[in-house]
Amino acid sequence: MSYAHAYTVPVLRHPDTVVDAKPAIRVALVGGFRPTKCGLATFTTDVFEQMSSWLPDLQIDVYAMVPGASAPAAPEVTATILQHDAASYAAAARRMNADGVDVVWIQHEFGIYGGAAGMMVLDLINMIAAPVVVTLHTVLQSPSPEQRQAIDQMRAKASRFVVMSKASRDILIATYGVDAHRVHVIEHGAPDRPNRTAEDTRAALGMTQRPTIMTFGLLGPGKGLEVAIRAMPGVLQRHPEAVYRIVGATHPNLVAAEGETYREGLKALAAELGVEHAIEWVEEFLETDALLDQLASCDIYLTPYLNLGQSTSGTLSYAVALGCAVVSTPYAHARELLANGVGVLVEPNNPDAIAVVVNELFDAPTQLTALRSQSYARGRSTIWSAFAARSGGVVKDVLAKAKQVRVPVKPVMPSTAAFLGLIDDVGMLQHSVGIVPDRHHGYCIDDNARALILVNQIGRDLHHLAPRFAAFLQHGWNNDARRFRNFMSYDRRWLEPLGSEDSNGRTLWAIGYTALTAHDPRLRNWATALFERSGPHLCELTSPRAMAFLTLGAAHMLAQQRSSSSARMIVDHCAKRFGALLAQRSKTSDGWMWFEDTLSYDNARVPQALFVLSTLTGDGRFATIAGQQLKWLCDLQTSASGVFRPIGSEGFQLPHASLPFDQQPLEAWATIDACSAAMAVAPSEAWRVMAHRAYDWYLGGNDRAIVIGDPASGSCCDGLMAKGSNANTGAESVLSFSLAYQSLIRLSGGQTRHADSLAQSDRQQISRSSRGDGGRHSSITRSDHLPR
Repeated sequence: MSYAHAYTVPVLRHPDTVVDAKPAIRVALVGGFRPTKCGLATFTTDVFEQMSSWLPDLQIDVYAMVPGASAPAAPEVTATILQHDAASYAAAARRMNADGVDVVWIQHEFGIYGGAAGMMVLDLINMIAAPVVVTLHTVLQSPSPEQRQAIDQMRAKASRFVVMSKASRDILIATYGVDAHRVHVIEHGAPDRPNRTAEDTRAALGMTQRPTIMTFGLLGPGKGLEVAIRAMPGVLQRHPEAVYRIVGATHPNLVAAEGETYREGLKALAAELGVEHAIEWVEEFLETDALLDQLASCDIYLTPYLNLGQSTSGTLSYAVALGCAVVSTPYAHARELLANGVGVLVEPNNPDAIAVVVNELFDAPTQLTALRSQSYARGRSTIWSAFAARSGGVVKDVLAKAKQVRVPVKPVMPSTAAFLGLIDDVGMLQHSVGIVPDRHHGYCIDDNARALILVNQIGRDLHHLAPRFAAFLQHGWNNDARRFRNFMSYDRRWLEPLGSEDSNGRTLWAIGYTALTAHDPRLRNWATALFERSGPHLCELTSPRAMAFLTLGAAHMLAQQRSSSSARMIVDHCAKRFGALLAQRSKTSDGWMWFEDTLSYDNARVPQALFVLSTLTGDGRFATIAGQQLKWLCDLQTSASGVFRPIGSEGFQLPHASLPFDQQPLEAWATIDACSAAMAVAPSEAWRVMAHRAYDWYLGGNDRAIVIGDPASGSCCDGLMAKGSNANTGAESVLSFSLAYQSLIRLSGGQTRHADSLAQSDRQQISRSSRGDGGRHSSITRSDHLPR
């Protein structure tokens, strides 16, 4: 019976298709954006405009952070993210993934994202598949616990960090433990204008030619404006015509909290000191061109900031680029930008020191002009063209490692070296540290069940290992609990009376498979007996994946012995339970095609089993829903660029979530098996293409273009993470890689390579494993068979 027309299958590229490079690099830029009036919004807007102008091979999508749904958005904005709305962060991440952006660049300040210390930005980062670059505008030497947690979690995800000073880089490495090669220093960008004298600018603007001092920025405590005002009596005593221009609106957060109380306090201080006549207030947020005119009109630019840890000041960068003579307290950014005589540093919170330096510069016009020239020359390294070139270099460096154009690799049978290296006389060790087996974590029945399936598939040179894995499964049966145990310590102690439902189902699958395929008839008899003894008790399992494994095991058992009562009992149980789940699922219309509210591991086993169940029962409903589920799952696990993206383990147990990392090798094998089952019931080239795509994941066809499985050694990394691969090569991963190859070859109509054609090194390794040396781990591989 065929159900080929019961559903549609995805249109997928052929596995031999070479993916051409994209004509443009697509960058998602996240941060504040115009018309929001704050420094970070201005910076993000400048980044968008300048990088778009100087780097035409970049397509920049703007994701603007806004305080609420009513906030206006500029026409350049691709999407807005509401500051305190978790669903908005998730929607933005889904759109980035769907659009196939190549890099996500986040402008980070703790205060612009929702949650404690802006933690909600992590919700966005966790859901993004593309490499993430984070520009940290504030790097704190002594963060609060929440701020430290936020940076630590970003460190675990971000491919690169960008900071604007060497001091920030040093703190990020020393305090937060970020790898040095992941931190780039790109100084704050600034505009490029002709070098004009302050007198010429004032004349062009119709301003009076008074000696002018200026401070610009959003007003708020910590800027040291009180100190600068207290310096004015000393300046006016020597230069009575001088004027101090304070340009900028009060910070909107401060206005919301206390109105203009802060500015009024500054005005009262000026009046108290008798200098109010020498202070001009420009009480507005200036657009860039107007701001530049104001900066260029001053003789001395003053930043009397009190926070010496401040790592970035956009206004300071602008002032230097325009050739202003700068007097500043020695905060981190100023120490670097004004070094080597570019500006003058003064002691913080010291009005007299400010007055002395300002008077000296006004007294010596030649020195003032020289200082302006040095400032302008230093600013050439920070103008936007230079900033764009360095920023584009970071994007392309990240992309070169994460989005390489690949020529498809023809599947080659993985060596058995890594597999054999994880085996001792007990069975298969569960984990490794790098390529070295990790005895601390002992064994599990899951891996030994998979190993039993593999040795039955590969060929007769490995058949002698089958009893070893069979013995582990046999010993795992707990007759009192009527379940299989799962975890065993290295000293052969079972660590639990019974394993999970999934591990029990997987074990029975391996037993059924052995009953059908074992080379030795005595082993087939053993498997048949154990299946008949344990199978009826496992009919109590109800999780969808556990029932999927039971169904697969029962199908193998019935192929071996059609009269198997245990197998028939399992088929009846699973058909009834899955039927009930189908009925329950049909009552919902939310587009979620799964039997559970979460997706976790081995997901494709469910549609695989449903295809098999349709054949065993003749019930077409199972084939129909299997096709729909597998198509849905394949669509969900295919990136916008066309690579396999399995459900990430970080999203396990999160309702209706599909997080991209960590990606597990097990999912690729399960998907190939499910596509093979689909081909048997509803043949379509699309399933074959999807299977090749899933296998290609091992060979670098993934979100990071990293080779996960090495056919030469048979080793396989334990997963793909946001920053790269997990270097450990445990049993589940190694087995999945080899089993995926076996499944792909069968799907392609070929035969797995016969044992007679195994490489000589494989034969020698197998021989050593068989002989042993009397030790518990006689089969550990030689170094020449391990991945390099």
